[in-house]
Amino acid sequence: MTDPTDQSRAVLPIPDRQHLGLVTYDAKDPDTEFPPITPLLPPAGAPNVLVVLLDDVGYGASSAFGGPADTPTAERLQSNGLTYTRFHTTALCAPTRAALLSGRNHHSVGMGSITETATSAPGLSGLRPNTKAALPMTLKLNGYSTAQFGKCHEVPPWQTSPVGPFTSWPTGEGGFEHFYGFIGGENNQYYPALYEGVAPVEPDKTPEEGYHLTEDLADHAIDWVRMQKSLAPDKPFFVYFAPGATHAPHHVPMEWADKYEGRFAGGWDAQRESILEQQKQRG
Repeated sequence: MTDPTDQSRAVLPIPDRQHLGLVTYDAKDPDTEFPPITPLLPPAGAPNVLVVLLDDVGYGASSAFGGPADTPTAERLQSNGLTYTRFHTTALCAPTRAALLSGRNHHSVGMGSITETATSAPGLSGLRPNTKAALPMTLKLNGYSTAQFGKCHEVPPWQTSPVGPFTSWPTGEGGFEHFYGFIGGENNQYYPALYEGVAPVEPDKTPEEGYHLTEDLADHAIDWVRMQKSLAPDKPFFVYFAPGATHAPHHVPMEWADKYEGRFAGGWDAQRESILEQQKQRG
């Protein structure tokens, strides 16, 4: 049988295979033979990919980079992987996302500024040209399952309505098969405006019952991954997880605020020296 991953990927979507040869009209005809329909799968060994993007978090904020914010999971990942010490950011929400998810300069994908200030000027339209596919779309067309959870902020203002158009939405030309999160630049962390796909949805509990958007996003992401690995264990996934809690508005549960009480009392200069010393010790 033909290996379903053994096909040219120079053009996406991969063109349909045209049948060449005899077409019979009787299933009992011994010459009746057509190639089987095979699932689209990535090349062998294609990995699962998880991208976590945090807003407004400094390079030295997390404990994995010598900072005061405890991130034990990031430290565990770091101890078994690589730590990159050079990086590029546009220092703005939407342009950084557009560059990250396209692998291109943010102006070339229409995001020279945030979507709310889009104009008709070149590179500032808030619209990615249809000649520049986003990474999730490329992976989806190569057989990946794709999902986004959290903040989008890549949709120009005139397309953010629940009636669309949905071209720029994650499940449109964004390339994500599943989306659970919010479209704009910021969101209430206790009473969020949420979408699943392109449909508005409500959280399943209230803040009084313990609701916080970050936990909700994480729970949905975990459930989605479990479903993928249960129903399609041979199909790799791409997950883009972008919570909005470190961006305004700063809606922090009291148990987290209490945990860090007094930790920053020394002020900025003292904090900076502490972080720098920790980074030196970590090499």
